[in-house]
Amino acid sequence: MSKKIETEITIHASPEKIWKILSDFKNYPTWNPFITEIQGSVEEGKQIEVKIEPKDGKAMIFKPVVLSKKENKELKWLGKLLFKGIFDGEHRFELIDNKNGTTRFIQSENFSGIMVPFFNFDNTVAGFHMMNQKLKELAENN
Repeated sequence: MSKKIETEITIHASPEKIWKILSDFKNYPTWNPFITEIQGSVEEGKQIEVKIEPKDGKAMIFKPVVLSKKENKELKWLGKLLFKGIFDGEHRFELIDNKNGTTRFIQSENFSGIMVPFFNFDNTVAGFHMMNQKLKELAENN
C-alpha cells in the first residue's frame, strides 16, 4: 500500500534565499507551524530527529535518515515506524528556479507500508500547506 501527498507554492524569491530559510533548522520553532524542530547533522546518510505538530493532531517525533541534501535544490529523508514496511515516509522539499525571480517550492511525501490504509492524511496535507505559506511569507517579506 502507498499514498503520495504533494503540495506546491510559487514564491517570489530566489532558491538561494528560500534554501537559507529552509536549512536554518534552529529557527524552525519561530516560524514553522508544522515541522517545529529538526535536530542532528542534516547530511546524507545521517539520522536526524524531526518533530511535527499537525494542526488538530498529536505532536510526533521521529528519526529519519537523510537521503539527499542538494543545496538550493532538494532535501529528502526517509522515516519509518518501528521497522521498515509498517509505515514509512519519504519526505521531500524541492526548489525549482523559474528563471523569472520566482521559485516553485514543492513539499511531498510518499508513504508506504501495511498501515497506510488506516491513516488519515488530512492533518498532514493541512500542515504542508501551512508550512508552505509561512515559508513564502518569510522569503518574500525579508
